[in-house]
Amino acid sequence: SVPPGVLPLCHPPSAWGRAAWQPLGPLRAPCRAFSNNKILVELDESSGVATMKFKNPPVNSLSLDFLTEFCISLEKLENNRACRGVIFTSAVPKIFSSGLDITEMCGKSTEHYAEFWRAVQEMWLRVYGSNMVTVAAVNGSSPAGGCLIALSCDYRIMVENPKFNIGLNEAQLGIVAPFWFKDTFVNVVGHRIAERSLQLGSLHPAPEAHKCGLVDELVPEEKLQEKAVAVMAQWLALPDHARQLTKSMMRKAVLDRLVAHREEDIQNFISFISKDSIQKSLRMYMEMLKKKKS
Repeated sequence: SVPPGVLPLCHPPSAWGRAAWQPLGPLRAPCRAFSNNKILVELDESSGVATMKFKNPPVNSLSLDFLTEFCISLEKLENNRACRGVIFTSAVPKIFSSGLDITEMCGKSTEHYAEFWRAVQEMWLRVYGSNMVTVAAVNGSSPAGGCLIALSCDYRIMVENPKFNIGLNEAQLGIVAPFWFKDTFVNVVGHRIAERSLQLGSLHPAPEAHKCGLVDELVPEEKLQEKAVAVMAQWLALPDHARQLTKSMMRKAVLDRLVAHREEDIQNFISFISKDSIQKSLRMYMEMLKKKKS
């Protein structure tokens, strides 16, 4: 079944052999774009590259609805044999994603916390384990869960604006980044930088993020999409199966660790987020945000 407003993509699932795919002829249904409330997807079939734009204003927070639509959109692209790579970016100015939606973690039932955290896990498992080439075109600030999406990609390009920052800043909110956030971070920047950054809840301005290896490249804002397309072409020049198997070999242990402990991780999250002290911290943080807006 297909959610309202989403066009079904036309090809059955296929993990391998996308490079050898040939058009099916004039009867093939067009599959150029589909969108839902919070994600806009555009697929260029000639290059095999899709762009997923986040459009959940004001700050692209990762709500349960957003995460659900994100995973549906990504699965459709994974199952479309015309698609070999995806660029993640934002349709909201100055923000890539602000991270997890705090309202989903405050004053809700344990059942809701479980559903929300399972959706966060699913998002990471799908991006980090994707067969497609994944490029983050970070066109604004990207704290916490927004940083996790970027970290999970194969390549990260960020706008060279020192006002934009990126990092796993959970510690600033009194929250502990879970082990799979940490593992992903360590695999990108190394143990020492990850340890210091996680303990301090650091948000790195774009130049600093580039210097420590958190992002691979900085470009002017007007060049971001062009650069993302060029990087994607470089990665797609390789045979899919060799790249996919190499990626799997490099990432399998980290993915398997969450899969093996998924229920335990959900229970840990529920136990932690339900604590009175944590709920108090989150309420104070939301009050601070409200004051900033007013």
